[in-house]
Amino acid sequence: MRIAFIVEGKTEKAFIPYLREFLQNHLRGQMPRLSVTPYDGHIPTSDKLQRIVRNLLTGRDAADHVIALTDVYTGVNPPEFADATDAKNKMRAWVGAEPRFHPHAAQYDFEAWLLPYWPSIQRLAGHNQTAPSSNPETVNHNNPPAHRIKKVFEVGQCRDSYVKPRDAGRILRENDLSISISQCSELKELVNKIISLCGGKMLP
Repeated sequence: MRIAFIVEGKTEKAFIPYLREFLQNHLRGQMPRLSVTPYDGHIPTSDKLQRIVRNLLTGRDAADHVIALTDVYTGVNPPEFADATDAKNKMRAWVGAEPRFHPHAAQYDFEAWLLPYWPSIQRLAGHNQTAPSSNPETVNHNNPPAHRIKKVFEVGQCRDSYVKPRDAGRILRENDLSISISQCSELKELVNKIISLCGGKMLP
């Protein structure tokens, strides 16, 4: 089984090794091969996404399935997607009736999946700012999770800004991905999609 990922950028690509590690522990003997193609901070849209998906599903090195992963918050103003459901519906419409294509979205950005690890963020930033009180996936366009993490780093003793691929990896490296999966329904949906494609037992 080969699954090809289309992702926004380097942060999501940095996430894949930790996703792979989680899946290896959960899918013993059923682990798929994962390949990742990042797209410079913005997921392809419309006909371009359809063409990329078709290319990944054909040819000598064809994938069995393609997963697209985008943030809801893409930095476009007005926002390109209203929420994760809207993002998934639009990607599905762009690609068309292709059962091997599976769109997924982080609500509102990838860093929502890092918010459950706030103690690690505090330690790396060198600041004890209180964690956001709401569910990680309800932090919205006005002050998305990446902005909140960036602010903590910039006011903390580390005297450095949040560098997405570097610091996301540092946060994930010392934590259990299952913690974020249990708090973030969109992440759980992504993980369960991969598990189901491989014939494994889905997470409750």
